[in-house]
Amino acid sequence: MLRAAGVGVGDEVVVPAFGNVEVADAVTTVGALPVFADIDPVSYCLEPAAAEAAVTPRTAAVVAVHRFGRPADLERLHVLGRRHGLLVLERGESDAPYDEIAQRRERAAFLDAKLRGVRTPEGGAGHTYQQYVVRVPGNGRPDRDAFARAVRAKGVDCRVPVKTPVHRLPEFRRCVSLPETERAADETLALPVDASLTKRDMQRIASACNALGGLLQPAL
Repeated sequence: MLRAAGVGVGDEVVVPAFGNVEVADAVTTVGALPVFADIDPVSYCLEPAAAEAAVTPRTAAVVAVHRFGRPADLERLHVLGRRHGLLVLERGESDAPYDEIAQRRERAAFLDAKLRGVRTPEGGAGHTYQQYVVRVPGNGRPDRDAFARAVRAKGVDCRVPVKTPVHRLPEFRRCVSLPETERAADETLALPVDASLTKRDMQRIASACNALGGLLQPAL
């Protein structure tokens, strides 16, 4: 899409750093420079005001990436694009059948009601729960990683959704302040809400997490 739109050498493209490296790779493949902007802490998608702050005279495009089944704020990003004459592209996630989405939402609602000691995701319109991502309180990555190990030991297949933000990878290292991106990378943990999980499975997930939540105190 970037190449078809004429984006190339000498151009800059605003992208999120929270997520996979493929978007930044695509920008460099056409000869442009990826410029990283911060995310919204609720949706984990590109924050429009942060994206606008990253715009320079060389900016040619903005790429919005939908994250964890929650859509980016395309309305505000398109307003930004019109204001600055920029192309706004979106990177979606794989679609799932409606009945599978409904079942994931049902399991997410169960965890919303049962979990204690972690911050559950805010649903919002259109959330399909490609991943059910919670925040683990405490001292960021050390406590989140300890929590993950303990939950896995109880048979729960949790995972860290973004281990390293793209702007911290050697090939894309930038000296840029992205506090919400850094915080999300340190605190987030994806719990399973697959359609195949039974009610007993969901109860085990909630019990495993709740048994640990009180042990992790917020940093003073």
